[in-house]
Amino acid sequence: MSAAEAETGRTITTDIPARLDRLPWSRWHWTIVIGLGTVWILDGLEVTVVGNIASRLSEPGSGLSISSGQVTGVAAALYVAGACVGALFWGRLTDRWGRKKLFMITLAVYLAATALTAVSWEAWWFFTFRFLTGFGIGGEYAAINSAIDELIPADYRGRVDLMINGSFWLGAVGGSLLSIVALNTDLVAANVGWRLTFALGTVLALVILLVRRHVPESPRWLLIHGRDREAEEIVTGIERQVEAEKGERLPEPRGELEIHQRKSVSFLEIARTVFGQYRKRAVLGFSLFVGQAFLYNAITFGFGAILTKFFDVPSDHTGYYFAVIAVGNFFGPLLLGKLFDTVGRRVMISGTYLLSGVLLFGTAWLFGRGSLSATTLTACWCVVLFFASAGASSAYLTVSEIFPMETRAMSIAFFYALGTAAGGISGPLLFADLTSTGKVGDTVLAFCVGATLMCVAGLVAAFLAVRAERRSLEDIARPLTAVASRAKAATRSASRGPGRGPGRGPTAPPAASSP
Repeated sequence: MSAAEAETGRTITTDIPARLDRLPWSRWHWTIVIGLGTVWILDGLEVTVVGNIASRLSEPGSGLSISSGQVTGVAAALYVAGACVGALFWGRLTDRWGRKKLFMITLAVYLAATALTAVSWEAWWFFTFRFLTGFGIGGEYAAINSAIDELIPADYRGRVDLMINGSFWLGAVGGSLLSIVALNTDLVAANVGWRLTFALGTVLALVILLVRRHVPESPRWLLIHGRDREAEEIVTGIERQVEAEKGERLPEPRGELEIHQRKSVSFLEIARTVFGQYRKRAVLGFSLFVGQAFLYNAITFGFGAILTKFFDVPSDHTGYYFAVIAVGNFFGPLLLGKLFDTVGRRVMISGTYLLSGVLLFGTAWLFGRGSLSATTLTACWCVVLFFASAGASSAYLTVSEIFPMETRAMSIAFFYALGTAAGGISGPLLFADLTSTGKVGDTVLAFCVGATLMCVAGLVAAFLAVRAERRSLEDIARPLTAVASRAKAATRSASRGPGRGPGRGPTAPPAASSP
């Protein structure tokens, strides 16, 4: 049944959220992780490539009349601006049209834009399609995080979300190593190598687009939009696959939810919900995104310039250094992710932000004293970003799970756009100006600003972070469509039967109140 044919205005009682949350981990869940999570690899590839090819693009014979500052400043800011606009534009449509339709469309936009970036012949063309590439990626953030959190069982949601967002750094490793080859003029012509790096993004996007066809629509989204029969068919099919894999029947789901179906929620209701009922959570989301956006967008786009300007590292060798810090970034969410489900969100979010901020202050002090080389600076950044990457990934997890179902994609889009506009656009522009002066003190200042914002965000999280570990989405924030007088906890216990994984404890008592 299509969305146009769907019945709305009916009140139904469903146990579908509970059935999804009580599932043990299975091959089907890996399909979701691969089909949806791999887009962060593309984002990592894009951001890293631009940072590493900046010096080559500015050299005579590159095929473009552009300066290194324009690449790491203007082009980087336009990419982030495109992501902010795309997040807001596509985020609203994701809540209205569904997760699957939008995560297919936004990936197609990215694919076309990055392909056109590869054939740039003028600076204005390069700038235009950097903006449009970001426009597609921004939509991915809203659609993908919504779908992932609504499909992954409550007991695993934290670690899986962090792991997927952390896969950005696999793309960063790939982009770093690719730039080493692409910028080697003994292998590839100076006006061709950088184009090949963008062309690779196009190929990867096409492969992901083909895999993604097999990812279903979110049953939770279908429920509230009058398409409960489709939701039932999808969940029943998933249960059959999991039972066949495990060789035993699934435990009975615990809890039901009564909802009044409707097609859409107005902007006014979304705003009233997010900034009225959940205003403390709104402050939390904004703080987390501003801190991580400034740190990552500023440093990611400018790290190559620091190495070449202050340590005389050849432009075709910066990829080696970036690959090292990218590995540290990837292992942060991978190794710390489980703790967000066991130790808890509040301790881990505040801890990772504060620790990374303090370590960054230490790095700035050492850099200012002249105590660091290219190698030791890279080592310091690797340690800082091990913790910062887990914290940054948890920002996306946080805004995805602490607001009601009907506002989820738009909430992700809003806080991503607002936080990234504040830190992600100003960050690259400011950092490019500071590093271009060649003064150590200016770069130390940029480091300290990033460290301060991370520490402030950590303190906010210490007071306002929501204890969402191992709780269903419906328990954390009751859907707007839930019938107030008869709403029941959708999943009071994610699962207490066959398939329990290690480290899974009892689910916290349901509560939908603000922290």
